[in-house]
Amino acid sequence: MQSVTLSPTRLFGALAVVICGLFSAQASADYTDRSLTVEKNNQSYVVKADGSFVLDVELVRRINEERAIKPNAERSVSFNRTLETVNIVDAYTLKADGRKVPVAADQIKEQQEQASAEAPMFQDSRIKVVIFPDVAVGDRMVLHYQRQRTKPMFPGQFEDLYAPDFYENQQSHLTYDMPADMPLFADVRGFKATEPTTANGRKIYRWDLEPTEKNRVEVGSVAYTDYGQRLAVSTFTDYKQFAQAYAARAQVEVTPAITQLAQKLTANLDTPRSKALVLSDWVRKNIRYVAVYVGNGGVVPHSAQAVLDNRYGDCKDHVALLEALLKAVAIESSPALINLGDAYALPKVPTLGLLNHAITYIPALDLYLDSTATPIAAGYLLLPELGKPVLLTQLGELAHTPINQLGKVDGTLHFKIDPSGAADFTNGTTVEGWATELNRFLFKSMMPADLDQLTQKVLSLYGQTGSGKIETDPLDSNAATFTSTVKGRTDNLVNLPGPTGVPTLSSLAGGIGQNVFSLMAEKDRTQHFTCTSGTIEEKARFDFPKEVNILAVPKAVALNIGGFTYQTTYVKEGNSVLITRRYAFNHPDVLCSPQDFVAMKPAIEGMVNDLKSQIIVQTL
Repeated sequence: MQSVTLSPTRLFGALAVVICGLFSAQASADYTDRSLTVEKNNQSYVVKADGSFVLDVELVRRINEERAIKPNAERSVSFNRTLETVNIVDAYTLKADGRKVPVAADQIKEQQEQASAEAPMFQDSRIKVVIFPDVAVGDRMVLHYQRQRTKPMFPGQFEDLYAPDFYENQQSHLTYDMPADMPLFADVRGFKATEPTTANGRKIYRWDLEPTEKNRVEVGSVAYTDYGQRLAVSTFTDYKQFAQAYAARAQVEVTPAITQLAQKLTANLDTPRSKALVLSDWVRKNIRYVAVYVGNGGVVPHSAQAVLDNRYGDCKDHVALLEALLKAVAIESSPALINLGDAYALPKVPTLGLLNHAITYIPALDLYLDSTATPIAAGYLLLPELGKPVLLTQLGELAHTPINQLGKVDGTLHFKIDPSGAADFTNGTTVEGWATELNRFLFKSMMPADLDQLTQKVLSLYGQTGSGKIETDPLDSNAATFTSTVKGRTDNLVNLPGPTGVPTLSSLAGGIGQNVFSLMAEKDRTQHFTCTSGTIEEKARFDFPKEVNILAVPKAVALNIGGFTYQTTYVKEGNSVLITRRYAFNHPDVLCSPQDFVAMKPAIEGMVNDLKSQIIVQTL
């Protein structure tokens, strides 16, 4: 199960948060890609009564365009060396003129899966990489391999989840050859079912992928599996049975050492909630995340005592240790399986396919905790964990994480402009709620040299040159708010002598402007997308020198539409202009629909027009 991954472009927050988002690479959106055609992708499972299986795959792909060669001239097959074996039956390049160029033995490489970007990884997962020789446009890459699972993940059970890629698929089917007394349940979208056949104590199920055009995945959209083609199959009758199977392999023991630690940490606390938060934060700060997927480590945590002794573990290990610590002070909890990506919908039949992360749930407090989320304090969740379905394994129930949580930003910006048009400025930002600890974490994570360059990079986004220094509240604090202040100088804020327009900035980064402009990533939407509720308030002051005349200020704006409440006022006070802005977005769900976006567009356009407004000035 995966580790925490930040999505900075979806965050409300202070300077460091937005810079992280601005300079992060954006994933490219997908659509039906005709540079390669999948002529055949036939996957056949033969499943035994104990849940072990043999998967036979026949794959033929044709190169249509030059750009498809580099990403597709190699094919990786993942497997767990403790539980599985992989045999490459046949592999060759079929040239356009009919010649076969076989893949030689030394062109099949085995390697460990690439380590996580967020943490070290120790696992039995391996990859066999098949390198096809002499690949050119018009050629076909033919691969036939078998993957044998010798030890099932869940004894006596089988489950699978498949979603196609975005290349054109001509022939693609999946078959499941099952024991006749081992019924297979399915939740299918975009596949055509064949009537199952039964013979010799076996029952064979088949689904064929139906041809369809795939639309581009829109910015901020939910995962393709939420709305696109996918096939989920399982021998589990329901999620309750699936939860019981997981819980049976994730039992925890409360040792004397765990009891002693839990009692020491909570000795001066008198409420279950305060105890739970302290214990979760201790695990978050003291047990580093390391992916340890050895053997059946995909679903079986290490013992809580081993995690405590080693001071590291993956998400399941974190959950196991926290469960033991909580139990030691009479607080019952349950692992909660969740998707940490963009999937907000689970198949009707239970599979592990989308449940790639584990967090903790305390029923008596209706409280979710994620002790692997190093940047987020206990009591809050990462944004990708909000409004998600979860499987509570100890309770055998499906539930949902909270839709929203406290998130507020207050900003002040003061420009003191001199006759040349340059300006000294101070930009202060105070964050309250879930992003408080995140901002501390981001500042602590930055190299001093990068921190020194941060202001310069921000100013460059506005076409300005300058520099500045950042001051922050103590980074080791547990205060409910966090303030960062940038003090600097811009060399070219105002293009004097004019007449000229001065942008009505009320923040430099992490504020209303960045959040509003991010809503313009798509002109129209056809897919559900994430929409974060929150409040930002900003005040700005522009002090102009006596040599400059203020000719005009923008009109006040008030909007209340599409879930947005937005107000801006402009007041001329002597030779200064005072701006106040308040932005609030409130939505009853963590997702917005295409229809919601239509309702939001007038507010977005109105806010954008206001944020682009200018103060008109001229040198006397």
